[in-house]
Parts: sequence; structure tokens; C-alpha cells
Amino acid sequence: MDISKLHPQLLRVLALLFVLVLVVLFFSVVVDNYLNARLFNRVSTSVAIIAMIAVGQTLVVLTRNIDLSVGSIVGFTAYFVGQLLADHGDLHPLLAVLAAVGVGGVLGAFNGVLVAYGRVPAIIVTLGTLALFRTMLVEYADAGSITTIMLPPWLLELPRTNIFSIGRLDFRLTVGIALVVVLIFHLMLTRLRFGRRLYAVGSNPEAAVVAGIPSQHVVFFAFVLCGALAGLAGFMFLAKFGNITVVAGLGLELRSVAAVVVGGVNIFGGSGTIFGVLLGAVLVDLIDNSLIRWAAISEFWRDALLGMLILLAVATDTVVLRQLNRLRRHRATKLTDQSTEPAAESRQ
Repeated sequence: MDISKLHPQLLRVLALLFVLVLVVLFFSVVVDNYLNARLFNRVSTSVAIIAMIAVGQTLVVLTRNIDLSVGSIVGFTAYFVGQLLADHGDLHPLLAVLAAVGVGGVLGAFNGVLVAYGRVPAIIVTLGTLALFRTMLVEYADAGSITTIMLPPWLLELPRTNIFSIGRLDFRLTVGIALVVVLIFHLMLTRLRFGRRLYAVGSNPEAAVVAGIPSQHVVFFAFVLCGALAGLAGFMFLAKFGNITVVAGLGLELRSVAAVVVGGVNIFGGSGTIFGVLLGAVLVDLIDNSLIRWAAISEFWRDALLGMLILLAVATDTVVLRQLNRLRRHRATKLTDQSTEPAAESRQ
């Protein structure tokens, strides 16, 4: 099989599946009773939150930007909705979800205005709002915290609600919600005009402007959607943990970037798939959970490993794409030479 004929995104997905299999095989050898229902249930519910954030991060990265504030948005939204439900225990669940999405969307819009219309580099804006939103949470919490006793019973039961079960494998409702979000945004990127515009803006911003694409609006709404999905993840974070403090969501920005980059999204924008990001989120969370079971590695070393994964993914992506382009150029040159030989012979 000629590898140069394969689409780069398909190669990334196949490579991710191969790495996932290797990771599972490695830890199944070094960890006793590794492959069990508990691992599946723990990883799937954790991935549901990471995947939600990573999907939003993907929309931003596709436009050649990045959002480092998603962890702070998750934390602020989780605390805000938790306090809202503590004060209004009879609030309808749908209204609580809409509040989370709305708050996240507003915070994302703040980033979007500065990046898209203020033309401030995204890494500078979101690095600042990472601290700003966290400070807002500290001031809003006023040294308090949300505990499970303050929350309504339906919210505490949500993480344990099953859609269906296969033996001891439980498919939670939160996992189903995450998969629906992944499917919706996959269809948006592949079927809708807005998705095509995201790729166009990231691939070549100047050409996108010449083609009449409103690049500023596209970037702005990418940040709004990223914030809204981080808000929804904040609601799921609240439901899963129940106890929310001012450090809620800390470090999720690194894990979301790792899931996006490992999932095959080009950090320079313009290419990537939502399904690849889902696999990236699974790989990142699987390694994280497995390391805890294997050697009880500290959080600092797990973060260091995530950083290494990001560097490795970016380097591998660059090398693979360079080699594929070289193979394609060589193949095109060879075909051109073959097509010119008969013409030269006929002239003779």
C-alpha cells in the first residue's frame, strides 16, 4: 500500500488507535487486574469532561489561535451554577444547564472580542483571562466552597445515571451527552458553512479575507463556542465532584491542549478532526489514570508527561506531514516524467 495516497487525517487516526492499543497492552502487563469494568467506567466519565473542553479548544485552534482560559471558565461556571442551585434548589435542570452554557459563552465572548476585533494575540489574551477568571472565582467564592449537601439530589444522581449497561460496563448519561456533542460538532465541521470557514481561516487567513469570509466573526464565534462548551463541562464537573473550591478546573487547559494536539489537530490551524480529538482525549486520560494505578505518580510528573506528549505530537505531526509531502512531490514528478517520455519519442 502506498502510504502517500492515504489522507493525513486517516493516518493520524490509525496511529492513535495503534498507540491506544500499545498503552492498554503495556499497562495490562505491569498492573494487576488492569482490564476491568472499573477502569472503563472511571476513564469514560472523566473523558466526557475533557472531550467537551477539547472540542471547544479544537474550534479555536483550527483558526490558528488557542484558549488557555478554559480551565478557569470550567471552575467559575461550576461554582456559579453550584451556588445558583444551592440558593434555588427547585431550579429546573435545563435552566441550570443553560446558565452554565450562557456564563461560559459570555466569558468566551470576552476572549473573542479581544482576539478577533482587538487583534491581540490569543495566547496573550487567554493567558491574562486565565488569571482574571480565576480571580473572579476567588472573589465570588469569598473563601467559601460548594459541598454536596448544598446541591439538589437530581444533580448528585446524574453522574451515576446509566443509559444502558453491558455486563459491568456502564454507559453513563454524561458519556452519552459528550458523544452527542462530539457528533454535532463533527457534522458542523464537515457539513456546515461555518465549519468550512474555520478551516479556511486557519489554512490561509489572507486568502480567506480575499474570498469574502468574515474572518473576525468566525474567530469570535469560535471563542464563544469554546467558552460555552467549557461552561457545559463546568456543569458536568459540578455534577461529578459535587465539592467545588476555588481551584476547580485547574490544569484542564493543559489537558485540553494535549488532547487536541495528540488528536491530530495542527497547532498552526487549518486541519484536524473532532473524532481524532476524542481519541486524543481518551489517550491522555487513559495514560493519566493508568499512571496513578501503576506507580502513584504525582500530579506534577503527570503534567510533565502531558507536556512531553504535546511536544512529541507536534514534532511527529511536522515530520510526518513533511515526509508525506515529499513522497507526493516525488510521485508527481515521476508521473510527469512518464507522461513526457512518449511525447518526446513521438517527436523523434
